[in-house]
This record gives sequence, structure tokens and C-alpha cells, in this order.
Amino acid sequence: MSVRVAVVSAGLSQPSTSRMLAEQIANAVSAQVSARGEAAEVEFIELRELAQELATTMVTGGLPTPAVAAARDVLANADALVAVSPTFTASYSGLFKMFFDVLDPDTLRNVPTIVGATAGTARHSLVLDFAMRPLFTYLHALVVPTGVFAATEDFGGGADGAGLAGRVRQAASELVTQVMQAGSAVGGFVQSDADLTRRVSGNQLGATPDFASLLKGHAGSL
Repeated sequence: MSVRVAVVSAGLSQPSTSRMLAEQIANAVSAQVSARGEAAEVEFIELRELAQELATTMVTGGLPTPAVAAARDVLANADALVAVSPTFTASYSGLFKMFFDVLDPDTLRNVPTIVGATAGTARHSLVLDFAMRPLFTYLHALVVPTGVFAATEDFGGGADGAGLAGRVRQAASELVTQVMQAGSAVGGFVQSDADLTRRVSGNQLGATPDFASLLKGHAGSL
């Protein structure tokens, strides 16, 4: 079994603490997957590089650019998600929100997810529970109990279990446990595909109805 992990980082600077945190979490997830005898395929989506593409997508009525379409496909095919944003005005960044606004509502349905955030001070840590969890709950993702918040002082600290490294390991363990349980579900005890809403990227266009179908039953009067 190969576990596909999508990692979304919304840091604006380079280097970025949000990217650093995303990498720590991704490495912990990979280690947890490997410890269970499986392989992890990790793919990063750096939103800083997609900023102009996302703006173009938004102002063209949601028509994705090729780069945005590719990012949406990554999430639609992922078995797990790690999403990290810097904290701006007590919430996630506008760039982070813009990316998840252009997703199909079913892209992340039932996807095990770790939410993470960074800020200059630990006073912003509630951003995980009051901003990020509601967003991913709306998108029907399965957010693991442990969120990972990192203030500036957390970077460069020791690997004590009560510190950042411990939170990262705990969140990774919860995520991989969810992924493995979903991958080894016993037949007959899970809903069939027909009973579940299928995950889609939103890039697929449905068939365009012809004019005869559109005008069916129209009497011609206004």
C-alpha cells in the first residue's frame, strides 16, 4: 500500500516557518507510514507559487489555470492532507482561503487531515480550533484531534515530548492510523461506492446540453 500525502503550505516568505512546519509534519507522517511497512508519496503544494494563478482563477469565474487544475488533482487523489497556514488577523491567510475556495466541495470528503498554523506568539494558537477546523469540517475532511501550532519560539527547541516535536509526532500518528483503518476496512461493513459521494477535483466538465433539451417544453412566449 502506498499512501499519497498532499501537503499545502501557505507561507509567504522564503524561507517560511509555515513551510518548515509543513515539512516537519510531512516527515513525521512518512516515518509513521514506513514504521507500518508501507510507503509514503509526499507532494507539496506551495501556495506562494500559485498566488497569481489563484487570483486569475477567481476573477474568471472559477475557471482554473493549468497550475491550479494540477493542484486540485493532487488533492483529489490524496489519501491524506497536511495543511499549514501563517496566522493573519486571528485567522488563516487570504491566500490559504483562496486556494480552498477554488476546490470542489467534495474534493476532501473523508480525507484524514492535519491542520497546522504558525505565528509570532503562542497567543494565536486558537486559530486551529476557531478558524481552521470549521473550514475543513465544512469541506467534509476528517481532521485529526491534534492540531499543530508553532510560535517563533518553538523552532530550534528541544525534542521534548511536550514540545513541538511531540505534537507533530502525535498528529502524524493519528493521521496514519486513520489512513490505515480506511485502507483495511472489512468488506460488508463499509458503504458501497454507490452510497458515497465520489471525490472529484472539479476539473472535469460535464456534457453540455443541446439547445433542444434546454428549450424543451418552452412555448415560445415571454
